[in-house]
Amino acid sequence: MALYDRLGDLDVTIDDWDLDRRVRDTSSGFERVTTVLSLHGDGEVGRGEDVIYETDEHDALIETAPDLVPTGTMTHREFAARIDETDLFFGRDLDRDAFRDYRRWGFESAAFDLALRQADTDLATALDREYEPVGFVASTRLGDPPTFDRIDDFLDRNPDLGFKLDPTSEWSADLIDRLADTGRVRVLDLKGQYRGTSVDQSADPDLYERVIEGFPEATIEDPALTEDTRPLFDGHEDRVSWDAPIHGVESVESLPWEPSVLNIKPSRFGSVASLLDTIEHCREHEITCYGGGQFELDVGREHLHALASVFYPDSSNDVAPRAYNDPDLADELPTSPLAPPTEPSGLGWR
Repeated sequence: MALYDRLGDLDVTIDDWDLDRRVRDTSSGFERVTTVLSLHGDGEVGRGEDVIYETDEHDALIETAPDLVPTGTMTHREFAARIDETDLFFGRDLDRDAFRDYRRWGFESAAFDLALRQADTDLATALDREYEPVGFVASTRLGDPPTFDRIDDFLDRNPDLGFKLDPTSEWSADLIDRLADTGRVRVLDLKGQYRGTSVDQSADPDLYERVIEGFPEATIEDPALTEDTRPLFDGHEDRVSWDAPIHGVESVESLPWEPSVLNIKPSRFGSVASLLDTIEHCREHEITCYGGGQFELDVGREHLHALASVFYPDSSNDVAPRAYNDPDLADELPTSPLAPPTEPSGLGWR
C-alpha cells in the first residue's frame, strides 16, 4: 500500500484555528519571519509552519485569513482537497509561485499533525516503523568576502560536525583547500537553480571545476547546466543532487539524468501526498534522500526531524537544530545524531 494511502484516510476534526507569528535574526544576515498555524479539535492541537520568505505575505495572512480553514470532521485527504480549492493568497499575484506550496504545506502539515494526535499515534507508529536517531550537518554561508571564520567557530564547539556549504565565485583556491582539509564538507550547494532570490548564483565554470576537483567526495547540489558547465559533470553525475526543482515525482522524472541523490524539503511539495509519493518513488528507484530546511523557527523544524528519522536518518540532513542558525553561536550546541523522542505524538518530534 502506498504511504499516503495508509495515512490519508485518517479522520481529523477541526473546531477552531489560530495563527501566531515568529521572528528571529539568522546567521545569513536577514530577519526570518514565519507563521505557525494551530488547528484545534477534540482537545488536541495540530500545528504547521508557513515558511514563505516575504514578511508582507505573513502580514497579509494574519490580517485576512479568518475563513481559510474548513471546520468539522473529514479525512485528511478531504481536508487536502478543500485546501487545494482554496485561494490562500486572496487573489493577489505572488513574487514566486513556490510560495503557494510553502503555505499549503503549512496548512496540510497542521491537519496531518492533528489527525495523528486525534488517533493517539505518531508518524512512525502509523507506518509500522520506528524513529531512528537523526544525523545532521550544519548549513552556513561564509560571509562577504568569504572566510573560514564561521567554520572555525563551529569546529571549536563540535569537531565532528559535517557541513553543507554554498560556494560562490569569490571562493579562493586557498579557502577551498582549507575547507577540504577539514574532511567535514558533505554537500556543496551551487544555488544554480534559484531564480529571483538573494542567494542566486549564476553558472560559473571556473567555480564548478574548483568545487568538483577540490571536494571529490562531496555531493554537489543544484548546478546550472549550460554549454560550458554540463561537460564538467561528465563522470560525476552520481554526485549531483537537486533541491530547488524538486516538488513531486514528475519533477524527479524530468531531471537531466536519473538522480542518485536528492534534497527533500517538505514545504516544496505543498501536499503531504506529493511528499510521501516522492519519498516512495526515491526508495523504489534507489535514490538516496537527505532532508533540507528553510530556516524554520518553530514546529516546522520538528517535522523535518520526524520525517528524516523515519525515512533517511543516516543521510547528510540539513536539519540542524535552530541554534545552528543563530548569528552568535552558543558555547555549547546539540551534536549529531539527535536522539528520537521517548513519547512522540502526531508529527512532532520532541
